[in-house]
Amino acid sequence: MSKFYTLLLVFTVCAAQAQQTIVHCGMLIDGFSDKPLREQSIIIEGDRIVAVKKGYIESGAKDELIDLKAYTIMPGLIDMHVHIESETGKNKYMNKFTQNPEDKAFESVVYAQRTLMAGFTTVRDLGGSGVNISLRNAIAKGLIDGPRIYTAGKALGVTGGHADPTNGFSNKLMGNPGPEDGVVNGQADARKAVRQQYKNGADLIKITATGGVLSLAKNGVGPHFQEDEIRVIVETANDYGFHVAAHAHGDEGMQRAVRAGVTTIEHGTYMSDETMQMMKERNTYFIPTLLAGAFVAEKAAEQGYYPDIIVPKAAMVGPQIFETYKRAVKLGVPIGFGTDAGVFLHGDNGREFELMVKGGMSPLQAIKCATTVNASILKETENIGAIKSGLYADLVAVKGNPLNDIKLMQSVEFVMKGGVIYKSVK
Repeated sequence: MSKFYTLLLVFTVCAAQAQQTIVHCGMLIDGFSDKPLREQSIIIEGDRIVAVKKGYIESGAKDELIDLKAYTIMPGLIDMHVHIESETGKNKYMNKFTQNPEDKAFESVVYAQRTLMAGFTTVRDLGGSGVNISLRNAIAKGLIDGPRIYTAGKALGVTGGHADPTNGFSNKLMGNPGPEDGVVNGQADARKAVRQQYKNGADLIKITATGGVLSLAKNGVGPHFQEDEIRVIVETANDYGFHVAAHAHGDEGMQRAVRAGVTTIEHGTYMSDETMQMMKERNTYFIPTLLAGAFVAEKAAEQGYYPDIIVPKAAMVGPQIFETYKRAVKLGVPIGFGTDAGVFLHGDNGREFELMVKGGMSPLQAIKCATTVNASILKETENIGAIKSGLYADLVAVKGNPLNDIKLMQSVEFVMKGGVIYKSVK
C-alpha cells in the first residue's frame, strides 16, 4: 500500500472516530426561524456545528453529551457597540492622567470575561486607546477568555470633537493631535487616519459625526465632519474591506453620514423621520444603545458622578434615545443590537433586551437583532449569529422561555464559544 493511501486510511478512520459534542435542547431559538423549535439536538465537532437534528439523538461512547432539556438555547449573542477596555466611574476622567496602558490592559481582561459570561460571544468595539486591538489578539490566541472582538481601534473625530483625545486638557497639554491620533481636518487627514487605523490593526472604522454626551465639550449634537470628509473616510475604509460606524446624536450629522455611506448610526438621539426614511432606503442600520442612555440619565442626577459640563447633556439623552427608538421600530428602520457597554458596567449588556421589547419589538425580534442581524452587519453570517451546520459552535442558554420573559436574557446560565464551554449549568 502506498504512503498516500496509508495516510488516507488513517485520516478516514480518525475522522470516523472523531469525538462529537451533542447538546440536547429543550427549546431552540436558532436565530433565523420564525418560531422556536422543541426537542432538538445540536452536533458539534471541534469549534463548528455539523448538524442540528430533531429529537434527542443518542451519543456515542466517546461523545460528550450536554443535557439542556430544561433550557432555551440560542446562538452566542453579538453586541455591536462596546468599549471593552474601559468602564464608567467617578474617576474615569482622572484616569487619563493616572493610568498607564498596562493598567488599561489588565482591567480590560476583567471586562472581557464579564462580557463573555453574560452570553456575548462576539462584540464590536467602537473605540479605545489601542489596548482593544491587543485584547482582541490575546483572546484570539487563547491567552485569555473573552468574546471575539471586531475593533475600530481608535475612533476618528475632528479637532475638539467627541474623539479628540485632548478635550478638557490644559493648553499646555492639549497640543495639536492629528490623523495618527484619530483627529481629522480635511480629506487628506481623513485618508491618512483610516490608513493609520488599518496599519494599527483595526477591523473597521468608527467616526464621531457629531458631538458626544460624555466628552468634555458643551455641544453634544452639532455636526462635526463635513460630508466630503466622511465620504473619503468611507471610500478609503471600503478599500480595506472595512465598514464605518458613525456615532451621532444630532440629525444633521446623521444625514451627512448616511448620505456618505456609513453602515451604522450609533445612538441616533435626535433622529428625524426624514433621516429614518433615508436609512431605510440605503439599508443603514440604527444601533440605539438604549441602556447607555438610561444609565447616563440616571447618573446625571447623582452629585459629582459626571463633570458639570456633561450633566445637562446626560440628563436629556436617555429619555430622548428611547423615544427615537420607538419611532424607528414603528417606521421599520433597520435596527441592530448594541449597548455602549463601558458607559455602564460590562456584563450588564443583557438588560438592553428588556428596553428593546419595552420600546416596541417582540422578544424574538430583539434576539434576532443580537444574532442574525448583527452577523449580517459584520458580514459574518457564515461564521456567527445562528445555530446551523458550518457555523461556529457559539451557544448560550437560559432557564425558561425568554419569549415569555425577556428578563431571562439577563441571566444566561450556559456559554459555549467555538465549541469550548466557558460557563456550565449548575
